[in-house]
Amino acid sequence: QVQLEESGGGLVQAGGSLRLSCATSRDMFSIGAMGWYRQAPGKQRELVAAITSDDSTNYADFVKGRFTISRDNAKNTVYLQMNSLKPEDTANYYCYADIKVHLLAPRDRYWGQGTQVTVSS
Repeated sequence: QVQLEESGGGLVQAGGSLRLSCATSRDMFSIGAMGWYRQAPGKQRELVAAITSDDSTNYADFVKGRFTISRDNAKNTVYLQMNSLKPEDTANYYCYADIKVHLLAPRDRYWGQGTQVTVSS
């Protein structure tokens, strides 16, 4: 069974920084795109940032210039460095990874359990 294990959330003051990490529970045959979504109470889940297997990145407009996504393929881990945090960044952050668990398997999207980020004003 594939699990994505997230860490790094917490409480921070506005203007502060946090770094989220998300790692697969075991080695996979192939990991494609990885990324982060977030969901605030009463709102829909929205894409924050994504990174392909060849390190092409995509950011939502509301985090450009403040957040940086990166990955370490040797560790099957994706990171989200969040700087200049704002109260409106408060949400539950979910990582995902598009994974082939073996050669003949389809590429499926797997999700982390979510990690809470709270930014106080």
